[in-house]
Amino acid sequence: MHCLVRSLGCPLLFVFALAGCGSSAPRHADAGGEAMVAAADPLAVEAGLEILRAGGSATDAAIAVALTLGLVEPESSGVGGGGFLVHYRAADAAIDAFDGREWAPAGATPGMFLDERGEPLAWELAQASGRSIGTPGLVPMLKLAHDTHGRLPWARLVQPAIRLAEEGFIVGPRLARSLATWREAVAADPQARAIYLDGEGKPWPQGHRLRNPAYAATLRAIAVDGPRALTQGPIADAIVAAARREPRAGTLALDDLAAYAPRRLDPICAPFRVYRVCSMPSPSSANAMLSILGLYARVRPAPNGPDDVDDWAAYLWASRLSYVDRDHYMADDRFVAAPTSALLAPDYLDQRAALVDLAGSRAAIPVGAPAGEALRARWGSAAMQEKGTTHLSVVDADGNAVALTSTIESEYGAQRMAGGFWLNNQLTDFSFEPLIGGKPVANAVAPRKAPRSSMSPAIVTDRDGRLVLVTGSMGGSTIIASVSRSIIGVLDWGLTPQQALATPAMFARTPRIEVERGRMPGATIDALRGRGWDVVEGELYSGTHMIQVTPDGLRGGADPRLEGVAARVSIPDD
Repeated sequence: MHCLVRSLGCPLLFVFALAGCGSSAPRHADAGGEAMVAAADPLAVEAGLEILRAGGSATDAAIAVALTLGLVEPESSGVGGGGFLVHYRAADAAIDAFDGREWAPAGATPGMFLDERGEPLAWELAQASGRSIGTPGLVPMLKLAHDTHGRLPWARLVQPAIRLAEEGFIVGPRLARSLATWREAVAADPQARAIYLDGEGKPWPQGHRLRNPAYAATLRAIAVDGPRALTQGPIADAIVAAARREPRAGTLALDDLAAYAPRRLDPICAPFRVYRVCSMPSPSSANAMLSILGLYARVRPAPNGPDDVDDWAAYLWASRLSYVDRDHYMADDRFVAAPTSALLAPDYLDQRAALVDLAGSRAAIPVGAPAGEALRARWGSAAMQEKGTTHLSVVDADGNAVALTSTIESEYGAQRMAGGFWLNNQLTDFSFEPLIGGKPVANAVAPRKAPRSSMSPAIVTDRDGRLVLVTGSMGGSTIIASVSRSIIGVLDWGLTPQQALATPAMFARTPRIEVERGRMPGATIDALRGRGWDVVEGELYSGTHMIQVTPDGLRGGADPRLEGVAARVSIPDD
């Protein structure tokens, strides 16, 4: 039986060693013929369920969901972007990770986001530009995952999205609001105008049946040629043309598209209570999410739940300490020395936890030195804001699981389309300034380098390697906070996934602490302010989707801030 720390009185022990996420533990339990998909749109969830009913694996279903999300929530994700996928194999409890993060083109330069005076470009100018477009990595990564863990033919997985793109789907309130808000950006792209605006230039309203034949044509090419459809031929030419279009033309070339290579990696794992949490290694900064969990567990050995201000104070401290280190050190470790494992070492977390005073606050959080003073002194620190993204969670009837987070970065990415999909502005996740205080920034731009990411798809297992949770979120750099809060909500506070996702969002990356307006009780806010924290209420957002494996079957949760669902299906035995 899985151990829920608070409700079952389990010992609060750290029982797993860092790294080494593969396990030879036998599979003791599975989903009992149940399968589940949790994602940001019901149409995408149904696409995943269709594939599961057809005998597909969790990976197969995740691919169908991701390609459908690129149609029905085009502002957040799609084949013009990238993503990370973490996979759990029930037969032997092995976990692996797939890196589909975009790369900067070979022509990228450290100062590409500086203006003629050497000052950082305004965010809006950097986003809506060819300079922000990285090599799309989602489809190559999905194909690599399918080659490793797929069951149905690749072309079958593309069919639900093709059908929906041709027949059309009903515009929901989220997309209608987004199109209205970003009407000028949509109108600025000729292809987007034809898809999302009517003859008078007005965005299609809620209830309109929207078709995207260009996207259907792209998906048909992907069904036949896989990633090659986006690296050579007319779609690749359109991608490059969009990136090189003025104003602020980029340097993306066909050679960049051909050179891109997704990676299969070992995940980064760390203990939380009696559990093990695994997520993406570099270029993700998911180690910050794991650090929050490790620090929180040290500071709150006996948590009381979301009504206890000490629990929130501990979470606030853990977030501040983890984000400071993340912003200073983390970057693509193919290019820089990123101390990913050192930041999660038990002795280092003990040192950082010793700084915590739950009764007080600290505006200036020092950067730690997990790998020595020389590495700390090498880098200048930069805190960049990120946005956008989508997340989906899948468990199949055999107990295999996928946590997949994908993104085109900001809403509508670089605000340029090709082949019926939006291109990413992922390169704005690099530091705009290559030097800060005379020191190089770890996350500075370099040719073929991947920008740092906050995407933190996570798989949680128990001490025997049995699947416990599948989770992840959208929300830019708030992803780290959303994912860690969802895990604490279920495993520490004894909440259901749906209850955990409804807890108030808290974002403590900077000295100004943001809490979600309308969800955090006023008494809790006042208590934190009384301890010296600069707490403000804001419109924090997330898109966390979670599946929990329990002795009674699968239990899902969909973020109440979006329109998603968590739905299950029973798969009959052969």
